[in-house]
Amino acid sequence: MAWRIPESDIERVKRSTDLRALVQSRGIELKKHGSKDWIGRCPFHADQDSPNFIVSPDKGLFHCMACGKAGNAIQFVEQHDGVSFRHAFEVLAHGQSAAFAAQPLTKQSTVPRLPCPLDPAADDATLLRQVAAYYHERLKQSASARAYLASRGLDSDELIDRFQLGFADRTLGLRLPHKNRNEGETLRTRLAQLGLWRNSGHEHFNGCITVPLHDEAGNVVSFYGRRVSRPAATRGEFKHLYPPGPHRGLLNRQCLLPPCDEIILCEAVFDALTFYASGFHNVTCLFGTEGFSDELWEALKKVQRVKLAYDADDAGERAAQRDAERFRAHGVEVFRVKFPHGMDANEYAQKVQPADKSLALLLNSAQWLGAGQAKPAPNAASPPPEPLKHVAMVVDELTGDPLPIVDKESLETGVGWSPSPFVPAPYAEVVAQASSLLAASVSSLKPDAAKEEKPPVTTAPTSPTLEQRGDAWFMELDGREYRVAGLEKTLGTDALKVALRLRLGGPSGSDRFHLDSVDLCRDAERRRFIERAAEETGLTTDLLKRDVARLLLAVEQAQAELARPTENVAAAVTLTPEERDAALTWLRQPNLIGRLREAFHQAGIIGEESNTLVAYLAGVSRKLERPLAIIIQSASAAGKTTLMDAVLSFFPEEERVKYSAMTGQSLYYLGETNLKHKILAVVEEAGAEKASYALKLLQSEGELTIASTGKDPTTGKMVTQEYHVEGPVMIFLTTTAIDLDEELQNRCLTLAVDESAEQTGRIHRVQRERRTLAGLLAHEQRKDLLTQLRNAQRLLSPLAVVNPFAPALTFATARTRNRRDHEK
Repeated sequence: MAWRIPESDIERVKRSTDLRALVQSRGIELKKHGSKDWIGRCPFHADQDSPNFIVSPDKGLFHCMACGKAGNAIQFVEQHDGVSFRHAFEVLAHGQSAAFAAQPLTKQSTVPRLPCPLDPAADDATLLRQVAAYYHERLKQSASARAYLASRGLDSDELIDRFQLGFADRTLGLRLPHKNRNEGETLRTRLAQLGLWRNSGHEHFNGCITVPLHDEAGNVVSFYGRRVSRPAATRGEFKHLYPPGPHRGLLNRQCLLPPCDEIILCEAVFDALTFYASGFHNVTCLFGTEGFSDELWEALKKVQRVKLAYDADDAGERAAQRDAERFRAHGVEVFRVKFPHGMDANEYAQKVQPADKSLALLLNSAQWLGAGQAKPAPNAASPPPEPLKHVAMVVDELTGDPLPIVDKESLETGVGWSPSPFVPAPYAEVVAQASSLLAASVSSLKPDAAKEEKPPVTTAPTSPTLEQRGDAWFMELDGREYRVAGLEKTLGTDALKVALRLRLGGPSGSDRFHLDSVDLCRDAERRRFIERAAEETGLTTDLLKRDVARLLLAVEQAQAELARPTENVAAAVTLTPEERDAALTWLRQPNLIGRLREAFHQAGIIGEESNTLVAYLAGVSRKLERPLAIIIQSASAAGKTTLMDAVLSFFPEEERVKYSAMTGQSLYYLGETNLKHKILAVVEEAGAEKASYALKLLQSEGELTIASTGKDPTTGKMVTQEYHVEGPVMIFLTTTAIDLDEELQNRCLTLAVDESAEQTGRIHRVQRERRTLAGLLAHEQRKDLLTQLRNAQRLLSPLAVVNPFAPALTFATARTRNRRDHEK
């Protein structure tokens, strides 16, 4: 897909071109015609009798009243000089004096109007360097390409010049001599041999940000291309592009030169550029998880430590395990940089600002994967490796923000606290103030001397089990991945009919898989799957038979777990006499509302007093026959989830159930009393969309009942089985949606979060206070307060209340939903 010229660039060229001078440069005489226009003889037809060619410089348009030719400056060059629209645009945008050079009328030009940036007589290294320089200049002139880099946090002139980032916008071909000439044929043939030109006559990296890759001598030997044109991506074309053939060259080759102790190894080029832009210059990358070239391996074998900053997805995890083993075998110490699930380095850096500090925290808290024993030289003693100091990350329990990183020795001794060199300076004061406070808290971490001397315990490898990810189940067996889908549909039947997929991992098997629908209980279908899978993957049938046998046992166990009743009623908490007396004293004191507001403040809730009080009382209503329901509605990052979590923290753990998402049938198969008089919280209303009908019924009817088919254990016949979930339940939701499901909304109280700048300022002030010594002490005191409030909730019982003022109350009657609102 060709890179399209942005409309803004076309408009800029049309406005900036002197159309009158352009037309006159082609030998057309113009005379004044009216107050603003000019007229001359049309060059596109035999305009003999009278002039018909009108030029309107103010409008940037031309028009022939006889032959009908019309257009703007770009179209004039296109039609007069016999070039394409893009060629004409380039002539006017970047041709400078060439744009106004005299040109005869040509139906189709065979000579480029723009100078060629490449030397046909140059060697390959020089030719690649010239291509890189041309693409580099095109990037500087392309606002849209720069905007894409800015969206990835990489629009830095220093970074662009350091790595000579470029942009292939299809204009190189406009500057090459045509292929019917010797120079043009020679250049195109050589560019094709270098992987930069396709047989179709197009640039290989058309529409891509380009990054030159260098060999050990510093010569450009290849390119990486990141496609940025959205239409091309939707057509299934690759986003990551390399020249055909084996990978050549490396990114940031200089960082691998001696002395080089530690390298950050990323999965892709843009991830490595992200680290470099954030100040970490000891970084390079693979060419995708399956693109670990021999050239890169030879360079990395010389370093002492490698931090694997691969993507946090299945492919990244598999590659990290594979490469960690390879590095350890050569005595290289390996760490795994842990990003949030599904994220890569660039995405994480864009979401967690400032990027330099957020990436520094991840690098310091990287998981140690081991340091293999290097092979000693002959007759050389190998000194034992120095013990590694592990690091620990302290996290604010309320906000989830990372606090300073300290080494394990300081944690164990409680002394010698000092911030990591990667930790921002403002944290240093917190560390110094909190050393005495936290020393007592971490003293229990120090192991006994006898325990320290014990050798590490080795555990026998566990048998492979099914792991649920989303709606499917997965099992890994030595690089063979089995995925089972549809297992839930087999509940209550005597079959195990599932969608089973086998996929091979690793470089040689990444594109080999077999997918089929198979009933694992039927021997014939198992045999059919094994035979077909052997044909598709090249594995032996004996190996697949053993795999399927282990898979069958795991699937049966998973089915049994799913079918097991979920009546997991939390054990009742028994309060000690002291805890009971303290909770009763708190409940019996006067001014309950005022004390609740003060408790909210002490628990760290900023503002939102009315919303917090309403949500808290709605949580208390779980004890009633018709509890209230709450929806907290706000924009993203406004604090709705924080408000929900803060309110939920006032209620006992055994009396609240919290989910991130629910499937359509999930509520029906909960234990019969799992929700009775409890709080059901769903983090995002969109996550409960499939279960919205069940939520409405649960709120209105106070119970759920569903009939399903199952096998009678006595007779073996299929019978109707009834699943019953008792309420009532208090429902607590949050949402960013503007338009809510009306049926769900009129069953709930909708609370809007304070999104004002003043509220943001209050939040910032409290967040800063939490980093002080007083803030840390207050955090410890909050634990006692929350324990007391939860115990108070455990003592509550429903009572019938008489309201003598009820007959005198009034309420709006204009809408039918007022019937439900009045009861609330």
